Amino acid sequence: MLLLEVISGERLPKPERGKMRVHKINNVNKALDFIASKGVKLVSIGAEEIVDGNAKMTLGMIWTIILRFAIQDISVEETSAKEGLLLWCQRKTAPYKNVNVQNFHISWKDGLAFNALIHRHRPELIEYDKLRKDDPVTNLNNAFEVAEKYLDIPKMLDAEDIVGTLRPDEKAIMTYVSCFYHAFSGAQKAETAANRICKVLAVNQENEHLMEDYEKLASDLLEWIRRTIPWLEDRSPQKTIQEMQQKLEDFRDYRRVHKPPKVQEKCQLEINFNTLQTKLRLSNRPAFMPSEGRMVSDINNGWQHLEQAEKGYEEWLLNEIRRLERLDHLAEKFRQKASIHEAWTEGKEAMLKQKDYESATLSDIKALIRKHEAFESDLAAHQDRVEQIAAIAQELNELDYYDSPSVNARCQKICDQWDVLGSLTHSRREALEKTEKQLETIDELHLEYAKRAAPFNNWMESAMEDLQDMFIVHTIEEIEGLIAAHDQFKSTLPDADKEREAILGIQREAQRIADFNSIKLGGNNPYTSVTPQIINSKWERVQQLVPKRDHALLDEQSKQQSNEHLRRQFASQANIVGPWIQTKMEEIGRISIEMNGTLEDQLNHLKQYEQSIVDYKPNIDLLEQQHQLIQEALIFDNKHTNYTMEHIRVGWEQLLTTIARTINEVENQILTRDAKGISQEQMQEFRASFNHFDKDHGGALGPEEFKACLISLGYDVENDRQKRTGSMDTDDFRALLSSTGCSLGDAEFNRIMSLVDPNGSGIVTFQAFIDFMSRETTDTDTADQVIASFKVLAGDKNYITAEELRRELPPEQAEYCIARMAPYRGPDAAPGALDYKSFSTALYGESDL
Repeated sequence: MLLLEVISGERLPKPERGKMRVHKINNVNKALDFIASKGVKLVSIGAEEIVDGNAKMTLGMIWTIILRFAIQDISVEETSAKEGLLLWCQRKTAPYKNVNVQNFHISWKDGLAFNALIHRHRPELIEYDKLRKDDPVTNLNNAFEVAEKYLDIPKMLDAEDIVGTLRPDEKAIMTYVSCFYHAFSGAQKAETAANRICKVLAVNQENEHLMEDYEKLASDLLEWIRRTIPWLEDRSPQKTIQEMQQKLEDFRDYRRVHKPPKVQEKCQLEINFNTLQTKLRLSNRPAFMPSEGRMVSDINNGWQHLEQAEKGYEEWLLNEIRRLERLDHLAEKFRQKASIHEAWTEGKEAMLKQKDYESATLSDIKALIRKHEAFESDLAAHQDRVEQIAAIAQELNELDYYDSPSVNARCQKICDQWDVLGSLTHSRREALEKTEKQLETIDELHLEYAKRAAPFNNWMESAMEDLQDMFIVHTIEEIEGLIAAHDQFKSTLPDADKEREAILGIQREAQRIADFNSIKLGGNNPYTSVTPQIINSKWERVQQLVPKRDHALLDEQSKQQSNEHLRRQFASQANIVGPWIQTKMEEIGRISIEMNGTLEDQLNHLKQYEQSIVDYKPNIDLLEQQHQLIQEALIFDNKHTNYTMEHIRVGWEQLLTTIARTINEVENQILTRDAKGISQEQMQEFRASFNHFDKDHGGALGPEEFKACLISLGYDVENDRQKRTGSMDTDDFRALLSSTGCSLGDAEFNRIMSLVDPNGSGIVTFQAFIDFMSRETTDTDTADQVIASFKVLAGDKNYITAEELRRELPPEQAEYCIARMAPYRGPDAAPGALDYKSFSTALYGESDL
């Protein structure tokens, strides 16, 4: 009875005392009944065997009692009592050399394990470094004596018996070791507290690594944007089309090679940021606030600036190529017209300055007058060409042609010469008219020839100029218009040929009359320099230029037909890809609000959907190839489609980003559900309530919609907040809150909005809604829990020392705490005291670390 009271720690009912055997049996039965009431099964053990002194039965019963009251309650990490006690011994003695506890017999023979247990918990009682493995008796006696003197553990074993036995009794060792376990039970609490702190610190360290990774990735991406934008904003024009086309090719390399990885980095950065914020919320930590200028919004602003610069750069490149192409065309046209005019004016000044009329006969004077009239007609006909030359030069100046100085100089020379010709023409006319009264005869036939030959000659020159005129078109309609105009010109050739024959007939008629009348004509027609040979030569040249013009127009028509084919080819593909992207965007939006199956089913569905989108990428690549062919052909418009390559690129990037974000949202929901213990039914109920008020299926609620959603769940923000903490399911949560009303006060609602919308965007996402509901319906670790754990390690002191942290925590986490804990300043402070309370509250954002 006394043994039972000692082991169980309980006062047993006193048995009746007596010397007769029946009384002894009765007493022992009462003790056995008490043991059985405590759940101890006694098999084949009866009061008679105990009273009669059966040593084997008695010892077996004693071991059963020891196992129940001294060992059975020991449990480490849900193992059995024996395994738990062995695991406890292994953990406590692991740091000690020459100690390797594998069992409860030979592992204890050298006595070092007993000394290690005592030293681990009471290092001031044992000088462990002075113990020797080859002196087991001294080691055992030292441990037994210290345990009996300072720990109130009776000396149950004899050192010589243990050393002299090949295999010490396992039950005896277990019984003795269990006394150490119970003596150091307070240290067990410290170990539990240390484990809790390690877990909290591990979460903090992981979050800090994620924050550092975000900061680096954000910095790199912002630096790339900072370097790229000035390049895209550089509008320094080049002198030639080739140089601008090289710029366009560099831009294509940027779109194909350099930008796509950055799009992926930006998407991954947003996903990492959302995952980090989810982990912080789930671990009850304050939200992560990136360094100034590295917020997701800052990156989005920079990205928006980048894309604006990118769009403007591409438009500028194409416009600049068009401008240079137009300039080349105008410059060539200017040179051609200037050359023709300069060839015409050659020798005209000398002709107008000669004074041949002073010694001429009357007929010669009349001839000179008529010739001058023909020249004036010719001069007037060239007025349009001079004006065209000046207009082209002006346009080249306005378009900032790189060689404008030489163009202007040549144009000015032509204009100055034209003024001189006009002045000289006027002077010569006055001189001729002065003597005209003396002139009475004239060769009318030559005059008629001259008057008709000059305009016809000008017509042929204009025709040759038009037939050789360069042209630039961008559509098949434009080239067909030029072909029609050319056909119209060809239709006038028969009439022109008749006019040529009529003009030549005048010359032949003049010669016939002269021959008939034996008149000797002196030289060429005195009224014009346009001879029949010149007319025939130019007419032959016109006849040669017509088929060349035909070929040039047909070649251009073929080119424009090819361009039209490229337009239709691109439009056909774009009209498929564009709606496909839009349809996929709409389907993703629909999938994100549906609740088909578990979150894992939804995640698998979304990942399969993502793969189908990735598999569609060759269609985008094909469209890029077709778009490059269009740009290389300098095609600038396409009436067959409303989709541009820019639209397709932006839509494709948005599609990839949207599916990635949707997958991340479901992953975060799974993370939230698993961390908070939310059931699938609760998650579906939260989703159903959210979707009901998400009228536009935009994936977010406005303040009033969010307020209505909370009320529909029976949420009362005016109740004591303590009533909304603790673990309960959704129905219990709704029932508790509905019992006290469902009004939403402005102050409390504003508090809730600050939790679910910390950036003040005016919308509540589904993830923020889930985080809020999970916080309100489940337990979370708190700063108070961590403070309580540190207090256990500190032995109920208001501070803790570095030595205690290094003893109770793993090295890495111990040093983490020591480096960040502030010195303790309380009146009970000791040297080296550290303030674990301010450290704990800082972990949860309730104070500064």
